[in-house]
Amino acid sequence: MNVKAFSRTDRIGTELRRELAQLLRDQVRDPRLANITVQEVRVTRDLAHAKVFFTCFPSDEEAQAQEKLLNGRLAGFLRHALAQTVQLRTIPQLHFVFDTSIGYGERLSALIEASNPTEPELNASAQEQQSR
Repeated sequence: MNVKAFSRTDRIGTELRRELAQLLRDQVRDPRLANITVQEVRVTRDLAHAKVFFTCFPSDEEAQAQEKLLNGRLAGFLRHALAQTVQLRTIPQLHFVFDTSIGYGERLSALIEASNPTEPELNASAQEQQSR
């Protein structure tokens, strides 16, 4: 039995992510969307819908406004542009979702660093104990 490493929906999601990132960079001229990064695209098995996870750097304060903007008329424009570049029978409807996993990971990293002393602090405390 020959098992593929990635399913068809994963491969299509990767291709859509690549094309959407390029379209947002090259064809969308809205300054509110200048700092958007497409993190992942998850496509349903029937290829009817695609959930597009995005982040915006350096800050996330405008995430809700950007999500609303992307899910409005711009979703139709991007879907039409994808239809011209991607070789699929039907292009999935795009649903943009702000990806909170980056911020969550940063908060966890900060908590871990706050709870564990860093190496310079360990060296300083070791030197203090040796000098006593």
